[in-house]
Amino acid sequence: MEEKQNSLTFQDFSQSVLKPETREDISYIIQECYKKNIPIEINCLKSKVNIGRNFQTEKTLNLSNYKGIIEYKPEELYIKVKSGTSIKEIKDELNKHNQQLAFEPNDFGPLFKGNHDEGSIGGVISCNFSGPRRFKVGSARDHILGFQGVNGRGEIIKSGGTVVKNVTGYDLSKILSGSFGTLTVLTEISIKVLPKPESSKTLVIKNPHLMKALDYLNISLSSSSDPSGGVFYPEYFTNHFTFNDLTYEGPLTAVRIEGPKESIDHRIKNLCKELNLDLNENLVLENEQSRILWERTRTLEVFSKIKSNLLRIVVPSSETFDVIKQLRPFEPKYFIDWGGSLIWLQLDKINTKILNDIRKIVNKGKGYLTVIKIEEDLKASVDIFSVDPVRYKISEKLKKSFDPKRILNPGKMYSGI
Repeated sequence: MEEKQNSLTFQDFSQSVLKPETREDISYIIQECYKKNIPIEINCLKSKVNIGRNFQTEKTLNLSNYKGIIEYKPEELYIKVKSGTSIKEIKDELNKHNQQLAFEPNDFGPLFKGNHDEGSIGGVISCNFSGPRRFKVGSARDHILGFQGVNGRGEIIKSGGTVVKNVTGYDLSKILSGSFGTLTVLTEISIKVLPKPESSKTLVIKNPHLMKALDYLNISLSSSSDPSGGVFYPEYFTNHFTFNDLTYEGPLTAVRIEGPKESIDHRIKNLCKELNLDLNENLVLENEQSRILWERTRTLEVFSKIKSNLLRIVVPSSETFDVIKQLRPFEPKYFIDWGGSLIWLQLDKINTKILNDIRKIVNKGKGYLTVIKIEEDLKASVDIFSVDPVRYKISEKLKKSFDPKRILNPGKMYSGI
């Protein structure tokens, strides 16, 4: 009886912001919203709350009190956590055992808040944003071993376990990751972790133009050097980087190599031969400077002071040059990550027509576009996420299956879903 009195189930449901502390409380809240047809916003630390459509809901389910590490077994390379657990708390625990989240979650804090805020693990998995190591180790969804959650009826569901072989049948985590909380409220997540590399160095190639930079990245990614990062920064962004106490001038292409120190030196030497680089065309960043470069890339630091618009474009690397060439009339500022497949695009001027034109270019290049930051008055009138009619129909059917009354983050991704 004492436990029941302390449960949110027996608190006043009329509150607009509900902060549950147990999975049962989360289930109860969703059941009540389902019965009463009440739309509910799902959030936690709000580090990515500005991504996606704005919407009005009667209730907010805030998971910031539903947090904590449930189980961590370093020797078995997995950690199980509650969804409201901050990425910082998880990283601090992993650091004690020299382990890491290999997919390098993006930090949108500098972009939206002016300070670092990586958010919660539930938010990271729900949005499926991943950092520079993406092309080597996969995205956030590829590191989920299992999860528990609550669907739009208030039912508790689960999939997978704590080892890869436990996943049988449909891997629901692949569907839920990237759904921005529109299908299920994640409650517990088991994630694969990996040892930190012994060391990291970065080969920085001076002054390549875009086509040559993409060529360097393509050769690097297919070489035996086994890089874990590949990025191109045009000249207008390179004043953000200081190497050996000197501000770098001109465009730069950077390739990260990780592993044992002796192995790194050997692989960089071989890569320079494969790229046919002159000694005066490159420099090698040692471990600490290498870490700073990739941390600034992961946190999108070059965009931290912008008040304008930011788009995220993913295309096959073979299409990147043509896509950027077609985007030049819009006077964008951009940098390229994922070895040539991810374009971060800043625009000082944007409207519905410009965005639609850019979307057509991206679609023609067999890619997709996500609006990360845009003027508030445009959010209601533009598509934040690219989706073709077939995929929209699939998304619509998934929404109906997981959330039949469309009460979870309604319209966050697409109108009507």
